Amino acid sequence: MADKEDKAEKGGGKPALTPEQQAEADAKRAARAQGKGAGGKAAGGGKKGKGPAAAAARELAAERVKRDAPARLRQHYDKEIKGRLMQELGLKNPMQVPRMLKITVNMGLGEAVSNPKILDAAVEDLTLITGQQPVVTKSKKSIAVFKLREGQKIGAMVTLRRDTMWEFFDRLVSFALPRVRDFKGVSPRAFDGRGNYTLGIREGIIFPEIHQAEKLEKPKGMNITITTTARTDEQGRALLRQLGMPFRN
Repeated sequence: MADKEDKAEKGGGKPALTPEQQAEADAKRAARAQGKGAGGKAAGGGKKGKGPAAAAARELAAERVKRDAPARLRQHYDKEIKGRLMQELGLKNPMQVPRMLKITVNMGLGEAVSNPKILDAAVEDLTLITGQQPVVTKSKKSIAVFKLREGQKIGAMVTLRRDTMWEFFDRLVSFALPRVRDFKGVSPRAFDGRGNYTLGIREGIIFPEIHQAEKLEKPKGMNITITTTARTDEQGRALLRQLGMPFRN
């Protein structure tokens, strides 16, 4: 204890941080915990914590508001939907009721082979849509026909869990899908046999967060995969229908 006191007296201890410096430090720690350095390595030139992607992650962490209550749709699921699913599927144990595990939003960009700058716009759009810093995906092998090299950046993806997942699904079925032109519902057959559903979006401008007209860019599509605990497609279809997914007849 005496040695520590002597060191503190000699070095004067660490100087107190200003509120702005403390907020920036908290944002950096939150960004590292969230992305584990993926933003700095994948889109920041190979250095951790640097580059536009890492800066965007820090801004997101600084602007993120602490939730006072669970997501609205999650509360609705716990209070009402879970009981209705037990009756509809004939389940006796509440733990058998299917639920959502995660949502993966993937944006593949073949044009990035000839125009790498398009990735920056894709990362920005996914960040606005999901509220989470995306990971840049790379090709696993080389294909000479498409002029594709192994390890080349060709897309971006985000995996959402917990309240972020529930809020994204709520915005998807409440705001985004109704904005599709001549919308008649989504296909009820796009299941994989294990209760997981994949939805293809042709234009990301259906999300209110994206203002594609101002950018004058080609609209970019994406695939949204909803992973559930359902054992069959019937259970997964019943879960998504109760959550508000507009399946067409």
